[in-house]
Amino acid sequence: MLGGAGMLLAASPAQAADVSYATECIPPPISGLPAVQGTTKVQLTAPAEAKVGDTVEVVWKTVEAASKNPDILDLDKDTVKPTGTLKVGGAATGTVQMEGPRQNPPIPKNSAMVLPDMKGTLKLEKAGEITLTPDAYKINVSKPISTDTKCSPKETVQPGATIKVTDGSGSTTAGGTTSGSTTAGGTTSGTTAGGTTSGTTAGGTTSGGGDSGGSTSGSGGGGGQTDFPGKEVSVNFTCTSPGPPDIASKVTINAKKSGGSYALTVKTAKGVMDSPAALPAGALKPSMDVTIGGADKGSVKVTGPANAEPLEQGKPVDLADMTGTYKPGASGKSTLSPGTLTIDVTLGASKINIPCKVKGSVTPSLELDTTAQQGGASGSATSGSTGTGGSAAGGTASGGLAATGAEDNGTLRALGLVAGTAILLGGAVFTFTPWRRLRGTR
Repeated sequence: MLGGAGMLLAASPAQAADVSYATECIPPPISGLPAVQGTTKVQLTAPAEAKVGDTVEVVWKTVEAASKNPDILDLDKDTVKPTGTLKVGGAATGTVQMEGPRQNPPIPKNSAMVLPDMKGTLKLEKAGEITLTPDAYKINVSKPISTDTKCSPKETVQPGATIKVTDGSGSTTAGGTTSGSTTAGGTTSGTTAGGTTSGTTAGGTTSGGGDSGGSTSGSGGGGGQTDFPGKEVSVNFTCTSPGPPDIASKVTINAKKSGGSYALTVKTAKGVMDSPAALPAGALKPSMDVTIGGADKGSVKVTGPANAEPLEQGKPVDLADMTGTYKPGASGKSTLSPGTLTIDVTLGASKINIPCKVKGSVTPSLELDTTAQQGGASGSATSGSTGTGGSAAGGTASGGLAATGAEDNGTLRALGLVAGTAILLGGAVFTFTPWRRLRGTR
């Protein structure tokens, strides 16, 4: 029922109603805080009446959030972003994904959370009375690290708005309204009294109620399909010194088929922290070894460009997308998962290489129906990738994986770095010790 396309209808009159419900909020694990029991108070604004075919806008105003900003740190201006879900009931069933901007006043610690309004759109396809009920919501805080507080109802919630949908002649009929929901990342399925409708995106389907934009997964490799979007997966890394012991990030692996090979694009969390120090253009360059499993085995190196602009102290830092090429060495269903992530940092003549290995298990981001390619068969030597059981200088590998075009990282020396310089990745801060301090401990 949620329509991503079409013009929004500002039907008149509009209605605004408050609804309160008992809520449990789960703080981010890094905080070490227990679950919070509280009350959420929401005001929904939606048109009281509309016609079949209209696309209407629904506004969710959080009058009172169930949890406060804990007594840990003050939250800066414009660091809070809410997302949530509305349940559609009455003549139809489904969900509407709601999203608000990253916009808030400074929020002192141990004070009420002030959340911006969330909005969503709803396409009305059949006549009848439709109810809208607030459900779970999530509060993302981007600084000093990206964290999510997830809140869900602990009791039956009453509808906060009702829309009377007519067929254009003024009459309404109960039942038969098709529902569904779409997000920026894909299309979800919904059910109706008379049946079920579903939508698909290239390479797979999405399920609403997750992170903003949805998460997609793609599988296949035949039928003329060329784009295979991967799903966003959470990964824990353990880095070598001078990196932090543990970091966490979200990673998505997308593929685009060209002939028998696949152009890979790997995305990580964006803008989740501020830079505590100024870094010049070209100072930071990421790379990753994408792990291949299932029918095929090995890894493919993908690299990202260095930062094109200087990084200012106190400004958000994004990790560039990383790209490479995968040439299958086996036929069958092959999986692509995040592997070792490497950050290369250069400050003048000083360089440092920080490998961060995956800690524990990780869910594959993408599955492909692969066909073994010439030059990619198991046991052959190809440049820029490594296969199970073999690697060689310059990226030569066995295992049948294709050239990625990535540079050989080599062994980089940790030379003199500016005191207090920090490099950011996802939810992590890398702090580098001045060379003179290291020299004093020898």
